[in-house]
Amino acid sequence: MFSLLDFIGTVAFALSGALTAINKKLDPFGVFIIAFVTAVGGGTLRDIMIGRTPVSWMLDLRYVYLIIFGFILAIIFRKKLDRFRKSLFLFDTIGLGVFTLIGLERGIIFGLHPVICIALGTMTACFGGVIRDILCNEIPVIFRREIYATICIFGGIVFFALKEINLNQDVLYIITSSVMISMRLFAVKYKWYLPTLHKA
Repeated sequence: MFSLLDFIGTVAFALSGALTAINKKLDPFGVFIIAFVTAVGGGTLRDIMIGRTPVSWMLDLRYVYLIIFGFILAIIFRKKLDRFRKSLFLFDTIGLGVFTLIGLERGIIFGLHPVICIALGTMTACFGGVIRDILCNEIPVIFRREIYATICIFGGIVFFALKEINLNQDVLYIITSSVMISMRLFAVKYKWYLPTLHKA
């Protein structure tokens, strides 16, 4: 289940990056680069910080193939995906839930404190999107009013709370990712935002 979620998240974020780049009218090479950094950017930063090198995608070419697959899907179906915002949002939300779990598990494997694990999960889920948005000349979603990183943190808390009652691991993954994905869908539907700070 963990590997399956990892692969789903990689394709989802690759599609998210590719759709953003297509919407910005980049050439095919530019679209591929944005897809690539969106899919592996957060995981690369996480692995470097915990001293796990070479980083994951360098040791397993399946990640590269999955990114290429996501890139090709976005190119082929770009005209059918006419609602770019909704498609981008869907794939980005799936990636958010899945990659948070991956970061949490990496932290647990390295024996880190739950707080640090949650930070790694948030970083894994969010920083590929941060790189994507910066390269596409957008203010990253994580820094805007939309609830984004907060969902990762909440998901991490849910994960460790459920872990305490010894749930089956696959069930734990499914519930945690479902909570995060549902939370973001509700946040957008009902316009839940964090307050912005203004000068007094």
